[in-house]
Amino acid sequence: MWVLLESYHDVTYFTPESRAATDSLGCKGGWMGYFGMRAAPLGAVPPELVISTFYNFHPWMVRRAIPDAWQVASPKQFLATRLAGAEAALRRMLGDALDTLDEAADLAVTAAKNAPIAGRPLGAANAALPSPSSPAMALWQAATVLRESRGDGHVAALVAASLDPIETLVLFAAERGLRPEYMRQARGWSEEEWTAAADRLTERGLLSPDGITEAGTALRNDVEDRTDALASTPWDGLGPDRTDRLAELLTPLVQSLADQNDAMRANPMALDVRAALARARMDT
Repeated sequence: MWVLLESYHDVTYFTPESRAATDSLGCKGGWMGYFGMRAAPLGAVPPELVISTFYNFHPWMVRRAIPDAWQVASPKQFLATRLAGAEAALRRMLGDALDTLDEAADLAVTAAKNAPIAGRPLGAANAALPSPSSPAMALWQAATVLRESRGDGHVAALVAASLDPIETLVLFAAERGLRPEYMRQARGWSEEEWTAAADRLTERGLLSPDGITEAGTALRNDVEDRTDALASTPWDGLGPDRTDRLAELLTPLVQSLADQNDAMRANPMALDVRAALARARMDT
């Protein structure tokens, strides 16, 4: 369900439509648009809160955008802009299919109402927003609530595992075979900071010169298992039959998005939609 809903949400920040919308708002670069749109549900917050909740971005990347973004536009304007950009991107990629999403929206909204918010600031802030009137965007809003609530739980699992933001990236990159240069660029960390984090992980027995160790893999698996467990409440509430029905409705949409959304071809989450869907079919 994470793969499906993340893929539907993922049109939000890096599509041409989204970038055009934030440029029109007056943002100075794509990252100001990203931080402004994603943090907007929290209100005009200081950079420290964004650093805390977004977790693995270097603080300097956040401080380049926040709080200056709130001088460019209000959080309310950023919220309207992210809806407009996401809807335009979805319309381009999915066309008339956006007009047939009533059932999927109803199911996703029901699931999102059960998304945990205690101790989950981004999930709670998004859950407090009104649901858009169109089914396509109500589905998008529900997907956003679910992914941010899940993300908050993921941060809690990382903190419990004593993995700081850059250590999280180093270990994840080692496990998934992602290039360190790409991950550093995507999240703003220097080569020296990356090396120091790798040294700390090596001292803990989580990395070795040959790559991630058995202990490192076990810790990564534990973090992901905890994240999934902490994100299970919406699907327990929806029930297996309705969850399966939502997956059935979303799968063709997500396959189309995977073919067209260039931002999903290479991403720091290592989100390989088609491979994940293939694994899900094998599991069932």
